[in-house]
Amino acid sequence: MALRTYGTMQVDWEQRADFDRLRTERLARAKAELNRSELGALLCFDMSNIRYITATHIGTWAMDKLIRFCLLPQDDEPIMWDFGSAARHHKLYSPWLGEERSRAGISTLRGAVEGRAESVAKKIKVELEERGLASEPLGVDMIELPVLKALQDAGIEVVDGQALMQDVRKIKTEDEITLLNTACAMVDAAYDELYRAMRPGFRENDCVALVNKVLFELGSEHVEGVNAISGERCSPHPHVFTDRMLRPGDPAYFDILHAYNGYRTCYYRTFAVGSASRALVDAYARCRDILDRAISMIRPGVTTAEVVEVFPRADEFGFPDEEAAFALQYGHGVGLSIWEKPIFSRLVSFDYPETIEEGMVFALETFWPATDGWSAARIEEQLVVTKNGCEVITRFPAEELLVTAGGQYTVAGKLPGARETTSNLNNPRLADAVVDSARFEGANAR
Repeated sequence: MALRTYGTMQVDWEQRADFDRLRTERLARAKAELNRSELGALLCFDMSNIRYITATHIGTWAMDKLIRFCLLPQDDEPIMWDFGSAARHHKLYSPWLGEERSRAGISTLRGAVEGRAESVAKKIKVELEERGLASEPLGVDMIELPVLKALQDAGIEVVDGQALMQDVRKIKTEDEITLLNTACAMVDAAYDELYRAMRPGFRENDCVALVNKVLFELGSEHVEGVNAISGERCSPHPHVFTDRMLRPGDPAYFDILHAYNGYRTCYYRTFAVGSASRALVDAYARCRDILDRAISMIRPGVTTAEVVEVFPRADEFGFPDEEAAFALQYGHGVGLSIWEKPIFSRLVSFDYPETIEEGMVFALETFWPATDGWSAARIEEQLVVTKNGCEVITRFPAEELLVTAGGQYTVAGKLPGARETTSNLNNPRLADAVVDSARFEGANAR
């Protein structure tokens, strides 16, 4: 185990995450990749890319607004246009930007105001012309159509810049890995609290609230989501929580996505409430085996196509094709956003394989539906690619299915963890009657 775990604060007596080094190395990677490209400059509206290049942040409320933007010209430093007073704040608290490179400027507020698209284009054109880059392609990561048109009307050739930033961000620096490991440690703690709290009557939204409380108290910057799925909602996977109450014998799986200093987690675990049916136990074992076979293959030089060979085909677990089953047997990079390079999927990885490299951080996740037709298992591990293999950084126990709120005592002793959901299916004295009933139903069917 090579990675160290630290607290969430900085101290003077230990070298933890070095934020000056983090900022310097991220920007250096962006500059180097830009220099290797045919682009004259890179214009970013994606807040994850903006943070990577400029180390500025104004809160998660702005993530979907597309109001902020930064420009990274070839052989120069980034310029940041930010939301009103945020620009002045950066001058006071973000000295790495410099006095003149933090400026006020906003885009169209997602089409809510007119005239701003032309203002954005004018600002960008001035900077490109000053550097002799106006005739070079401008890479843009994401853009509103009025801004795109305004840039084109200004004579600027706009091309894809998001692919370049994906390549920049796919290899993590030492400090990025430290922050990702810390983020996962916080989720370890959240799962421990959740495991202790789950019981019949506790609702999916109660689970979400508890996880948010634990994470924010530990220092989370942003809880992007908590997928809390239980009972008959487990198959097919709905990807959203409700106020459904947990019941005895329920499967319950969760995905916890949060950010510590911007760096994310994507971290599934499955539990059984009180007890687990034999169908769920079998589904969990299958899910775990698929995941562990994939993890065992991870090392530099292996391709994503080779890894997804061990994933089951969509038709093996009830889906007509790989698009319909997308993200159930899956892998994806994790960094300042949840889904980054590399991607592992039978839908795309055979046609567009990527080579695994040391320093990548990604999550591998698997799903398996139970034979009962309604329960299912879902497990995910986040890992760092090392020189000779990988190190898993999600540590809450998952090698076997965990049972919460169980263990009630009966006159015959402790209630077993593996049992069918309803009591009439767990009566050994009527086992022959159950067999006879099945035979009777089968005879009638014929």
